[in-house]
Amino acid sequence: MKSSSYIRIGLILSISLVIYFVLLSVLIQHEATHPDAGINNWHDAIWWSITTLTTVGYGDLVPITTVGRFIGFIFLIASFSIYAILIGLISSTMNKLREEKRLGYGGTKWKQHAVIVGWSPFAQSVIKQLLSAGKRVVIITNQKDAIDFIHENYPANKVFGMHSELKTPEVLEKVNIEKSSAVFVNLESDTEKLVFMLNTKKIFSDLNYIITLDNSDLKPTLLEAGATYVLSKTDIAAKLLASYIFEPDVAVFNEEIIAVAETEQMYDMKQYRVTAENPYNGMLYNKVFLDIKKECNAILVGIVQCKDGNKKLIKNPETSITITENDYLLMLLDGKGEKLVDKMFQVKEGYDE
Repeated sequence: MKSSSYIRIGLILSISLVIYFVLLSVLIQHEATHPDAGINNWHDAIWWSITTLTTVGYGDLVPITTVGRFIGFIFLIASFSIYAILIGLISSTMNKLREEKRLGYGGTKWKQHAVIVGWSPFAQSVIKQLLSAGKRVVIITNQKDAIDFIHENYPANKVFGMHSELKTPEVLEKVNIEKSSAVFVNLESDTEKLVFMLNTKKIFSDLNYIITLDNSDLKPTLLEAGATYVLSKTDIAAKLLASYIFEPDVAVFNEEIIAVAETEQMYDMKQYRVTAENPYNGMLYNKVFLDIKKECNAILVGIVQCKDGNKKLIKNPETSITITENDYLLMLLDGKGEKLVDKMFQVKEGYDE
């Protein structure tokens, strides 16, 4: 509530109290002159006013004089007004609380979720892929109609929308951005994305920031600003289109594996963390390559070695590498193979630290 609202409420209450005590003072002065009056002092006057204003009306004390009855009439009318104001205030407060909940002002405590800053049709496509991969998603947008769309089209336990005109640290903290797995910066212009990165990276330096650009020439600048991954939508589309022209079968396969497999026959590229209990922990990469093909019909294509907080991607290693705990294995597999690998590895795909 703004300070001006507090001042206005305080002023109204002060004026109301002054009027209240002035009326009671006049009531006591006139009632005290009547021999049969029961309201002769402040104690009686306050008791009578409370029972009148709350519409209890015990009837043990009543004004006798004409002026006293007129004041009683004023208190009776005031009681109706007070109830109307109270009902309106309660209704307004309930509506405000519902609206704030709908707009996500309370935030969320989710962990390992993806945060999308900005709303667009492209964001909808990204959400579809993330939900298919079993990820939860938080969207921060300044479009209220987008919040309505989110509530109508996505399950509340999978997608959380928050309306905000600003992308301040306070707003980002409300969506528990520090515990998120990745932040997709999806603002309208490349300039907005750069400004967001420069401001946010200062406070949340350890997050994975993913940015798509309209101008691919800005990629080095965004990487220098702290972005983890920078993609150019036009470059990706151009490469895929060129592939369709001179190697269409490869293009079809590439398009399939970069998306989440929707059927057991479709292939997908996935990565899984090696836990201490993983059967391949401590084994040579070449042996695992053959074994996982035999057991799960999955093709091992690379490994991400994790040491001292740093990740190193090795694609299709030529030399023998020993797989250790917390490494990630990258593999190509279909829906059936995915079920077998899930059962064997006992972890979800993707980064899960």
